[in-house]
Amino acid sequence: MATAETAGLAPVMAFALVGALGVGSQWIAWRLRMPAIVLMLVAGLAVGPGLGILDPGRDFGALLQPMVAIAVAIILFEGGLTLNLGGLRDAATGVKRLVVLGAPLGWIASAAALHYVAGLSWATSAVFGGIMIVTGPTVIAPLLRQARLRRRPAALLQWEAIVNDPVGALAAVLAFEVVVVTQSAGSAGHAALDVASGIALAAFLGLSAGWGMARAFARGMVPEYMKVPVLFVLVLGVFGVSDWVLHEAGLLAVTLMGLVIANVELPSYTELRRFKEQATVMLVSGVFILLAANMDRATLAALDIRALLFVLAVILLARPAAVLLSLAFSDVPWAERLLIALTGPRGVVLVAVAGLFGERLAGIGIEDGAQIAPLAFALVAATVVLHGFTLSPLARLLGLTAAERPGVMIVGGSPWSVALARALKGLDLPVIVVDPNYMRLRGAREAEIETYFGDLLSEDAEHRLDLVRYEHVIAATDNDAYNTLVTTDLGPEFGREKVFQLKRSRETSARHTLPATLGGRPVAPNETYLEANRRISEGWEFRTTRLTEEFDLEDWRSRNPEAVLVADLDAAGTLRFLGPEESPREQPGTCILVLAPKRAERKEA
Repeated sequence: MATAETAGLAPVMAFALVGALGVGSQWIAWRLRMPAIVLMLVAGLAVGPGLGILDPGRDFGALLQPMVAIAVAIILFEGGLTLNLGGLRDAATGVKRLVVLGAPLGWIASAAALHYVAGLSWATSAVFGGIMIVTGPTVIAPLLRQARLRRRPAALLQWEAIVNDPVGALAAVLAFEVVVVTQSAGSAGHAALDVASGIALAAFLGLSAGWGMARAFARGMVPEYMKVPVLFVLVLGVFGVSDWVLHEAGLLAVTLMGLVIANVELPSYTELRRFKEQATVMLVSGVFILLAANMDRATLAALDIRALLFVLAVILLARPAAVLLSLAFSDVPWAERLLIALTGPRGVVLVAVAGLFGERLAGIGIEDGAQIAPLAFALVAATVVLHGFTLSPLARLLGLTAAERPGVMIVGGSPWSVALARALKGLDLPVIVVDPNYMRLRGAREAEIETYFGDLLSEDAEHRLDLVRYEHVIAATDNDAYNTLVTTDLGPEFGREKVFQLKRSRETSARHTLPATLGGRPVAPNETYLEANRRISEGWEFRTTRLTEEFDLEDWRSRNPEAVLVADLDAAGTLRFLGPEESPREQPGTCILVLAPKRAERKEA
């Protein structure tokens, strides 16, 4: 019987292994609060060049490159879907400079590092330098999710990564065409015309496909259950045609297509984007595993001291110089400039495109083109590990995190909401009270609690509220239907285990019982709006108590028989709201949040 290393894995087994490693790495990273990209990189290297279990080139054969290309196209399309122009209110100037000035400056600085530090020829340096413009939306997205940055620096990094990905690929195409002309007797004008026409066609296809699909969806020409399949087929078609006309132009086309759909106020936009986000998580996981496993030991062994110096030059010189020069004399604060300058992770697009152009350069007689692939992998590995572990501490050092501890958003400005918000604020947790009625926010304002006047589901709230600061949502208005709508809408965003609402007044009636897919979880003591606020008017209050070895939960219960447990906060600062049947963690150092009669009115000693 042949071993896995000699015969290879069956394609189905290889697919299953890639999926298990990718998604498993993301889940383990979530549990351990580690950068997921780092674990995926380690997993891919372990099963690939490490143990020889998975060899993508052997196990998938000719399908490997098309698989990676399609995955990258879908990832960039989903990235375009996140680029709502309304989110550019505070970051428009910085994004324009990073794209218009930062991209060419980064190209020049990267090419110089490749030539003078890595020792590559100017031809290879020009092509690879163009590819290095990209900063990897596949890496930026999970890093931003973990680091919890403020809105503007997060928007700057996200927009730069997504917009510059196709720009970098097209810069490499342009440089490659110039190299081909100089290596042959071809016409420079003819090469430039080919590139320009390819880019124009890709832009036309992307914009027209996005606009046409949005119009078709809005007019009901596609049934709801077919919208996602139609979307996928159209993305693949636009990418395939654009890439056939001009290599890598498909990346530009699908990015523009996603950008159009994100900004036409499509009714189905939220559902489409959520599905695409889930697909992208799987694709990012799979592509990272594949690219890491596809590296061979000989290629990795070829990385020497010059490769290390090249990586350091890019991270410490080329990237900071390009960013700081492009943002000079802008309204972007210095702290944000430094964070962006020192944050430039590269991802799957760099490795995939670099490998392709390395082969093409070697094919036309430029021998050092073969060095592009190992250098690209070294840069991706170094930046992924470095920024995966340093972005959060660097953001905290520069004061650019949304909040040191994730907080709570309370919808509804009733006395119950204000009392709960005051108690949470006493625990040093960020808390905000949201209500579309300005007068109902009076109590929260008098208690010096942060407020937002407006509808939480409005477009204005989406752009003005920094939702990344908050981990829990409690819908506590006097409108049960609105509470259900809020928690249902925000459930996928926050996680359904993190959205709560007051008990619906007709919940006990079988005729009015909602399915489990709608609404939020009950929050102790599981009372309706009227019942909860009646407690406050009768003199009940929210209080906190810290458990110790000498004063445990049983001691507390014996002294507070009427009190109701609402939430607990462990020693690490993790807040957990309790359902009616849940018990708090009983470790010493845990702080419990309770609803109880005021101390002066308690009958017991």
